[in-house]
Amino acid sequence: MTPDPRPLKVCTCNRTAPVDAGALATALGAQGTVTVHHALCRNDVNAFVDALGGDDCVVACTQESALFREVAGQAGRATPLRFVNIREAAGWSAEQRTATPKIAALIAAATLPEAEPVPGVSFASSGSMLVIGPGAAALPWAERLAADLDVSVLITDARGAELPIERRYPVWSGTPVKATGFLGRFEVTWRQSNPIDLEACTRCGACVRACPEHAIDWSFQIDLDRCQSHRACVKACGDVNAIDFDRASEDRTERFDLVLDLGDTPLIRTPQTPFGYAAPGRDPLDQALAVPGLVKLVGEFEKPRFFVYDERICAHGRSAKTGCTKCLDVCSTGAITSAGDKVRVEPHLCLGCGGCATACPSGALTHAWPRVPDLGARLKRLLTTYRAAGGRDAVVLFHSAEASRDLLLRLGRQGRGLPARVMPIEVHHPAAVGIDIALAAIAYGASQVAVLATSDEHEEYGASSQAQFAVAQTILAALGYQGAHLHWCTADDIPALDRAVWSLAPAATVARAATFNLSPQKRTTLEFAIDHLVQHAPTPQAIVPLPAGAPYGALVVNADTCTLCKACIGACPASALLDDAEHPRLRFLEANCVQCGLCATTCPEQAITLVPRLLTGPERRQPVVLNEAQPFDCVRCAKPFGTKQMVDNMIGRLAAHSMFAGGAALRRLQMCADCRVVDMMENRTEASIHDVPRRPS
Repeated sequence: MTPDPRPLKVCTCNRTAPVDAGALATALGAQGTVTVHHALCRNDVNAFVDALGGDDCVVACTQESALFREVAGQAGRATPLRFVNIREAAGWSAEQRTATPKIAALIAAATLPEAEPVPGVSFASSGSMLVIGPGAAALPWAERLAADLDVSVLITDARGAELPIERRYPVWSGTPVKATGFLGRFEVTWRQSNPIDLEACTRCGACVRACPEHAIDWSFQIDLDRCQSHRACVKACGDVNAIDFDRASEDRTERFDLVLDLGDTPLIRTPQTPFGYAAPGRDPLDQALAVPGLVKLVGEFEKPRFFVYDERICAHGRSAKTGCTKCLDVCSTGAITSAGDKVRVEPHLCLGCGGCATACPSGALTHAWPRVPDLGARLKRLLTTYRAAGGRDAVVLFHSAEASRDLLLRLGRQGRGLPARVMPIEVHHPAAVGIDIALAAIAYGASQVAVLATSDEHEEYGASSQAQFAVAQTILAALGYQGAHLHWCTADDIPALDRAVWSLAPAATVARAATFNLSPQKRTTLEFAIDHLVQHAPTPQAIVPLPAGAPYGALVVNADTCTLCKACIGACPASALLDDAEHPRLRFLEANCVQCGLCATTCPEQAITLVPRLLTGPERRQPVVLNEAQPFDCVRCAKPFGTKQMVDNMIGRLAAHSMFAGGAALRRLQMCADCRVVDMMENRTEASIHDVPRRPS
C-alpha cells in the first residue's frame, strides 16, 4: 500500500492484541486497508523505515518508542514520530474482539497537532545545600555530600554527634523556625538555642576539659540538663567568646538552593513539597532514596507556567471583604496566597495539578498546560471517531501521567484489561478535570466520565473534585439523563482498578453529540455544554436546585431592608448585579453569578441571600429586577436624587441629633447635592459647627 500522507503503523504484538484491519481502515476513513504487522519492532522493522517520509508517522506501540526513534535516527529520517498505546489500552482486554472502535478512536486522537508551547518558569541552583536534623544523622550526610555540593549543616540535636576534625563547611546549631521558597531560593530561619555558638567556636576543646559536670562533649554543645552553672567553660573559652549563657535568642536567616530536612517534623508541611526540598525523616533508607534526587538538582531547569490568572474576574475579595477562597483551600503546594482582594500565585511552587482552575467558579484561574481547548479537541476527536465506528456507551477515563498510567498498563498485563467502551485519556493531574470538562464530555456523546486517582491524590483533591462532580451529576439528573455519569475512582492496585472500571453501568447519552469547541474561558465552556444538554434533554427541568457552593445560583433581596445603596454592585466581580441609569432599581443577570457571596458580605443591611440553583432556560441571560423603589424628588428643584426609603431612613436616624434640630437642616437632607450647597449659602446666619466654641486645651 502506498504510504498515507500520515503513515500509520499498527502491530498486534505477536498476535496477542488482535486488530481487524478492514474495520479499522473503515473507522479511520483510510483508503484501501490498514496494514497490520505482528512484529513491527523485530521482523517488520524495515516496513517501519519505509513508512518514514516528510509527514509525521503514527506508531501504535509505546513499549518500543525508544527503539523506533533509534532506528529512524540510524536511517537518517527526521520524520516526527507519534506513539499511541493500543495494546494495554484496548488489545489486551477480556473484550478485545469488540475493541475496534476504541482502537480507532485512540489512533485518531493521537493524530491531532501537538499543543502549542506555553511560557516557562526558570530555576537556577548552584548546589548550596542545607542539611537540617540531629547531628548524628546530618553530619555524616554532609561528609558524603561535601565533595559535590556546597554543604551547610543545622544541628537540631547534638546528642551522639561529633563535629568534623576539619572545618570544611559551616555548622550551626539551633531550633528551626520556618523554611520557605523553592529550588534555588530557599530561606531557612532558626533560633540559636545553645550557649555555644558553633560558628564562633574554634573547637579547641578547652570547654570540654574545663566542665566539671562533663556537660560538654565533642559536639561542642552544652547539655543544659547536666550543666550546674559553674561557668568554668566561659572562663576557659576566654577571648574567643563563643560561649554566652545570656545570649538573646535572635532569629537567623540564610538562603540555600537545596534543603535536606532530616527532622521528625518537616519544616514545609504542604502535601506537595517544592522542588529542591526533601524531608525523608530519620529513616536511613528513606534518606538514601531522597538524597540522589536532590544531588541532580544542580544547574538550570525549566518547567511550564501551568496557570493563567485574570484578577479582573477574581471573586476572592472586594474592599477588604473576603468572598471565594476555593483556590486557596485546594492548593496542595502553598503556591496560592491571599494578596488583599486578589490572590497571588507563585509559579515556582505551582506543580500544575489544576485543582485551582477546577475549583475556581469564575474562571479567573485557568489551566494553561495542557490548555483546556487542546484537551477538548482530544475529547471531541476521540468520541466522534468512537461513535462513527459503531461504539456505544463510551466511558472517558482520565488518568495521570505517572502512577495511574503505570496502574493502567499493569491492568492490561495482569488483569482483565479495560472494557472495550472505556477509553483512557492522559492528563497532567486528575484534579484538572472539573465540571466544565465533565459536562463537555457528556455533551460530546460520552456515557460516563471517570477520573482515576491514587489514594494520595484522593486525600489531597478528592473532596473538591467530588463536589464538582456532584453539581454536574445533579444537573444531568434534573435534565432527565438517567444513570450515574460521573465517577471519581480511587485505586492503588490491580484488584481495586479492575473493580472500578468493570463495575461501571452504562448511563444515558445525549441524542446528538455536540460540535462546539472548548473555550479558554471556563464559564463559556459551561454555557455551551449546558445549552446543548438542555436542548437535547429527555425531561428538562426549568429550575435545578444545586448544593451549596455550586458555581451557579440566584439572589434573593429583602425589599423591606434594602435601601438600594448599590454597594453590592461595586462588590460583584462577575457583573451579575447591574445598575439602572433611569430608575432606582437593582437588576440581576443570573448566568453571570458565581455565588461567591461578596454581595451578601458587603450589604450593610444584610438584605441579600444566596440561592444555589441553575436556570436552564434562556431567561438566565436576561436581567431581572431584584428590587426597585419610589424615587425621591428634591424638595427644592424636584429632581430625583435617591429613593424615598433611603431618605426616610436617613431622616429617621438623624432627626433626634442636635445638629439637625432646626427644621432647615433637616429639610436640607431632602435636597439634591447642588441644592444643598445653594441652600447653605443662602442661609449664612444659620448656626453651623464652626459656631461651637472650642474647648480650651
